[in-house]
Amino acid sequence: MADATQLYAIAIGSNRPHGSHGAPPQVVEAAIARLDEDFGLFDSSSIVLNRAVGGAGRDFANAVALVETDLGPPAMLRALKAIEREFGRRSGRRWSARVLDLDIIDWSGGAWRSSGLTIPHPAAASRAFVIEPLASIAPGWRLDGSATARQLAHRLARRQPRR
Repeated sequence: MADATQLYAIAIGSNRPHGSHGAPPQVVEAAIARLDEDFGLFDSSSIVLNRAVGGAGRDFANAVALVETDLGPPAMLRALKAIEREFGRRSGRRWSARVLDLDIIDWSGGAWRSSGLTIPHPAAASRAFVIEPLASIAPGWRLDGSATARQLAHRLARRQPRR
């Protein structure tokens, strides 16, 4: 499946500053620019600031980018992990602070499962920091096969406690 051009939804997150790029929102901007260099950037959402989940500590800057490439999922995952390392991402415990996190949320090629990679991302539909940016640029994207990104964002918004 590596010969056909595919559209990938990539979640981008940062909650640690980078020596060259600056604070997390600027890291996310730089990551979007890098995705544009390496792949065909179809669109990207605005950057949103979100509270950290789990043990990540600092709050996150998040966005979603849609990119076009002829890479299949395993090659795309390797390319994204290489970008994370170039930005200073280090292996460590899950949910820890990180300079850059790039996750494949979904792709136009349908469901995919292999060791270390499941598409669509199993937790994406329950994460407002992923679904809301995705819905802003691709409201009709069907992440789970039935509900659109807009519908999922609406469901998540209804579950949020009122402040």
